Amino acid sequence: MSKIVNGASLKPRTGTRPRNIVLLLHGYGSSGTDMISLAPQWQDALPDTLFLAPHAPQRCGMMGAGYQWWGLSGFAPSALAAGAASAAPAIDAFIDRKLAEYELTEADLALVGFSQGTMMALHIALRRPSAVAAVVGYSGMLTATAGLAHSDFAKPPVLLVHGTADLVVPIAALHMAESELKRLGVAVTTHVSYGVAHSVDPVGLRLGRDFVRDAFDRSS
Repeated sequence: MSKIVNGASLKPRTGTRPRNIVLLLHGYGSSGTDMISLAPQWQDALPDTLFLAPHAPQRCGMMGAGYQWWGLSGFAPSALAAGAASAAPAIDAFIDRKLAEYELTEADLALVGFSQGTMMALHIALRRPSAVAAVVGYSGMLTATAGLAHSDFAKPPVLLVHGTADLVVPIAALHMAESELKRLGVAVTTHVSYGVAHSVDPVGLRLGRDFVRDAFDRSS
């Protein structure tokens, strides 16, 4: 199993031991260094939160300076499902280490992903032994739910945000994910960012911040 050994982080603004963790999962060809740039925009609302933005364990073959959770060769459902499943153990192990280190539980953890990171956030959150506080997915998709409908699985609240002008992951992925998550009994909220491409606009960032803050408030 690959191991996550590096990345970027931002400590709680209060300077105290973190009460919560936000795990930021980057997209294909990106890095934790890119993803941690979201954290300062959320820190005022989450002053007791530790932000962790690990690099994926694999270097991205197409983009030498970036990383990938798995080699993204296409969007066939079977390939996406297999890729997410192959990358999940490294993220789960990282989560387990950090929760143990700070004596926290899944209720103190939010997963936030972008693009391929959203695929991982949803895959991981639906399969953890206990529900995390929240999942926020930007410009991504739900890779697979095989077997979940017949099991007692974690059902954290989910916010999905997607731009109408996204040419990398079409906005249809948001509607498909919303429909499937609701079918499985997961509470899902969506926001469509009109005219936004494969990125996150200020409104989407604000909605994600507030969604995570409110989820932590409920679980405290």
